[in-house]
Amino acid sequence: MKDLQSWPEPVVRVQSLSESGLRAIPDRYVKPPSDRPLLVSSPLAKDVNIPVIDLKGLFVGAKVPNGPDDPTLRQINEACRNWGFFQVVNHGVDPKLMRMMRESWREFFHLPVESKQLYANSPCTYEGYGSRLGVEKGAVLDWSDYYFLHYMPECLRNHEKWPALPPSCRNGFRGCREQIAEYSKQVVELSGRLMKMLSLNLGLPEDFLQRCFGGEDIGACLRVNFYPKCPQPDLTLGLSSHSDPGGLTLLLPDENVPGLQVRRGDNWVTVNPVSDAFIINIGDQMQVLSNAIYKSVEHRVIVNSAQERVSLAFFYNPKSDIPIAPTPELVTEDRPALYPAMTFDEYRLYIRTKGPRGKSQVESLKSARQ
Repeated sequence: MKDLQSWPEPVVRVQSLSESGLRAIPDRYVKPPSDRPLLVSSPLAKDVNIPVIDLKGLFVGAKVPNGPDDPTLRQINEACRNWGFFQVVNHGVDPKLMRMMRESWREFFHLPVESKQLYANSPCTYEGYGSRLGVEKGAVLDWSDYYFLHYMPECLRNHEKWPALPPSCRNGFRGCREQIAEYSKQVVELSGRLMKMLSLNLGLPEDFLQRCFGGEDIGACLRVNFYPKCPQPDLTLGLSSHSDPGGLTLLLPDENVPGLQVRRGDNWVTVNPVSDAFIINIGDQMQVLSNAIYKSVEHRVIVNSAQERVSLAFFYNPKSDIPIAPTPELVTEDRPALYPAMTFDEYRLYIRTKGPRGKSQVESLKSARQ
């Protein structure tokens, strides 16, 4: 991927297509019938939401006060085992900062295209302003634009690739870059607390998973998603079905426009965002480390013809060159190791090449071991 400096075809900004007034989407965005969203909700989708968990009072300083028997930890454990997704409130990240970030990025995507093009990305790092995932020529594309940036490790943090615009995003900060830095710092702190909870719930020392990820030397990055209005939302997706390749994802959703759908058996459940909450989900690396006690879950994004959506996905990942394998303490005679050891760098080449493809990557590793 480092040698691939350009996309296989000219990049088309989806927002430009949306704002052009077209009535039919180009063929490049039309999904096969089996992958198209069913916009008539099932009864399950109407009646069920992913668990909402209140973290208030769980931590005293950096310590979990009551260990794995704490009722909140039990809720998280059940959500990880049964859903792979949950929402958290009273999580310690400044709600005002969360709202400012979402609106600043909305303003960014409404800047003139010439201003945004200054930050156009390439497939060698994906960092910057983009409109496609995967580098396969002729692939069916998703109805979305995005902005991707690195936060950790610090050696990859390049503030010149962070947008300095829009100027109105200051809100007490010196500029947009300072706002991004403070938001990322707070979300990384929340991620570290969640890692302790998951470790305890798996019967491990509270710092165990963090050490597996590389201690303080982990990977963290932000992808801001912009889903423009779509004239034919029944034919396409804002983001195709996939499981996240990394460790944990902390999503700041658009509070006013639902769009995230989580697979629940044979159904897709549309998540109803809670005010000032993060949506947390288990990634493939956590599935591997837990030997599939915790499973990453397929999810996708639907679009609509009436409203645009903005969401911020923060990915908390292992250090890229550390081999990740099932934790020996979670491997037994009845539950042998399901996955081979693999670094995150090796693992994510799949999705960087193919784009989002359900759970095909992690499941292919599992079948190879059985």
